[in-house]
Amino acid sequence: MPDLGLEVLLKGRNMIRLLSGLWVSARISLIAVLISIPAGLLMGILMTRKSRILRAVLRVYLDFIRIMPQLVLLFLMFFGTTRSFGWNIPGELAAVIVFSLWGTAEMGDLVRGALISIPKHQVESGQALGMTPMQVTRYIVVPQTVRRLIPLSINLVTRMIKTTSLVLMIGVVEVLKVAQQIIEANRMSSPNAAFGVYLTVFWLYFLVCWPISCLAGYLEKKWG
Repeated sequence: MPDLGLEVLLKGRNMIRLLSGLWVSARISLIAVLISIPAGLLMGILMTRKSRILRAVLRVYLDFIRIMPQLVLLFLMFFGTTRSFGWNIPGELAAVIVFSLWGTAEMGDLVRGALISIPKHQVESGQALGMTPMQVTRYIVVPQTVRRLIPLSINLVTRMIKTTSLVLMIGVVEVLKVAQQIIEANRMSSPNAAFGVYLTVFWLYFLVCWPISCLAGYLEKKWG
C-alpha cells in the first residue's frame, strides 16, 4: 500500500492546527460576505439608476476589480500601502478589505442583473392596476429579485472561501500556510507528507463548500 503521509496529521496537534487554519479562511470569508452583501445591494441598485455619470463610475470600479487579479490587490493593499503610505495593515485585515471590495463588485453586478431581468410589462401592469411605486417594488420587483439573487449569492460565497487560499502570500496563517508548516517540519521523518496533508486540505475545502453549493443548486432548481 502506498505511503500517503497521512500519519503526519496524527502527530501532536497537527490536525487541530489545520482546522484552526480553516477557521481563519472561513472567518475572512464570513466578514467579507457580511460587508459585501449590503454594499453590493446598494451598488446594484445604483447601477440601474438613470444617471450616466454614476453608472460610468460604478462600471469602472466593477471592471477594475474584475480585471485585477485578487493576488495583485492583496499585494497592493498589504505591501503597497506600507511602502507608499506607511500604513501597517495586518494581513488578515488587508485580506478582509480586498475580499470585501471584490465581493461588493460581484454582488453589485448580480443585483443589477437580477433587477434588469424583471420584465418591464410586469411593472407596467402593476402601475396600470393602480399600485404605487413602493407597492410595485415590494410586491413585484423585490420577490423576483430575491429569488434570482440568492442562489447566485451563495455561489459567490463558495468562490470567496476558495479564493482565500491566496492570503498565505501575505503571511496570513490560514489552512494552506499551516499545511506548508506541517510539511516542512516533517520533511525528514515523513518525506511523503505533502500528498497526505494537501489531500486533507482538499477535503476540508470540499466539506465546507459542497453543502453551500448544494444549497445554491437546490434553491435555483426550486425557484427556477
